[in-house]
Amino acid sequence: CGFSLDLDSCAATGARDDLIYVSPRSGRAVSRTAGAPWRDRLLRLPEFLRDDDVEAVHPPHEDVKDAFALTGFFLTRHVLEPRGLHFADARAAFLATLGTPSPQ
Repeated sequence: CGFSLDLDSCAATGARDDLIYVSPRSGRAVSRTAGAPWRDRLLRLPEFLRDDDVEAVHPPHEDVKDAFALTGFFLTRHVLEPRGLHFADARAAFLATLGTPSPQ
C-alpha cells in the first residue's frame, strides 16, 4: 500500500521498552514516558501487537478495538480517502459486537 507502521522503537527517544502508543503523524511507536504529554492525540498500541512474548490467542476486546482503531486510522488516511472509499458496514457491525457479553 506504500506505507507501514514502525513498532520497533520509540519515535521520540529510540527506546524499545514500554511502547504503548503510535504517532498518527509518523506511524511510529511512542513510549509511555515520551507520549505522556500527547497521550490524547496518540493511538493506543495493543499489547498483542507490541509484545513478542505474549501468546495472544484471545486478546481482550479492548485490545482488539484498539487494533481496529489503529489500522483503521492509517487505512482510511492512506488507502480509502484518496480513492473516495469507505469501510464496509460489516466492519462497524463486528466492532459493535465487541464488548457485548457472549451468550451463556
